[in-house]
Order: sequence, then C-alpha cells, then structure tokens
Amino acid sequence: MIRLFDVVFSLAGLVIGFPVLVVLYVVGLFDTGAPLFRQERVGRRKEPFTLVKFRTMKVDTASVASHLASTASITRFGHFLRRTKLDELPQLWNVLKGEMSLVGPRPCLFNQEELIRERETRGVLEARPGITGLAQVNDIDMSTPELLAEIDRGMLENLNARAYFKYILMTVAGKGAGDRVPGRD
Repeated sequence: MIRLFDVVFSLAGLVIGFPVLVVLYVVGLFDTGAPLFRQERVGRRKEPFTLVKFRTMKVDTASVASHLASTASITRFGHFLRRTKLDELPQLWNVLKGEMSLVGPRPCLFNQEELIRERETRGVLEARPGITGLAQVNDIDMSTPELLAEIDRGMLENLNARAYFKYILMTVAGKGAGDRVPGRD
C-alpha cells in the first residue's frame, strides 16, 4: 500500500510541481551554475543509488553529511531552498523509480559507517530510504547515529497509512529543520 502511495504522489508531485521545478532549476543556474546535485547514497539493503536534489552549496563543497558541512558553503538561494525544503523536490524522481519512499529513514552517505552499522543492527536498511520521516520532523539528524537508527527502527515498525500521511503533512507544514548545517539553520 505504501509503495502505491509513493508512486501516485511522486508522479502527481512531479507533474503538478513541474513549473516550480523549472523555476527553481533556472534560479539555481544563476546561483551556482549547476542547479542539480547528485550524490551516491546508501539505499535499501545497502544498494547504492544516486540521490538527486537541488544544489544548496557551492559546487566545490566537499561531500560530507550536512551536520559536518561548513556554513560558508551554503549559498543564499541554497539557504532558502533548505529552509523551505524545496531542495528535496527532485527526490520525487528517486521515489518514482523505487529507490526511495516519501517516508522512511533519510539515506546516508557510504562514509557514515557508524550510522550504517547502527541501522544494519536494527534492520533499518531493509526499508527504502525516505524524503522525510519521524527523525526529520523531530529535528534528529545524522550527528547522533545510535539515536537516529533507533528512531528510524521505531518509525518503520509503526509505519502505516496514517503515520505516512502524518509525517508528510508535518513536513509540508514546516515541522523539522531539514538537513541542518550547524550555525546556519
């Protein structure tokens, strides 16, 4: 049932949101010259996939988790995208392709070995990673791997249609800080 919701809502979001995606892409061209950001992330069962989002940092920024990034790397437009969570919109393509879900544990980088271990131990990596979830709406980021993995496990154990829509609505309503960079958001 969740996968059906993912397909319907990601397709609808891409079709209805197409004009917004185009505008953000064009503004991103002026901001960084390369508006789309692609990065290999840990997917379901530790399968790698290429996550796509709107670029919020300068092109030459090192590839690290958000909580380790420098505030100086975020562009003014990037700060707006992060605050409004519009940088996440291109991930609807990842959802439509089946690499992600709208709701699930945020996909981490392969160099976040402690988080991967904690998630493996709890079976979290058996689920599709998500755009949002319980940790995101409660401001729990990847800087606390054990807590994050435990929250992710609990969310997955209790994920039903009601919780799915609750996390999406909380995210759309602005609950949670998104991908925080210390000192900026």
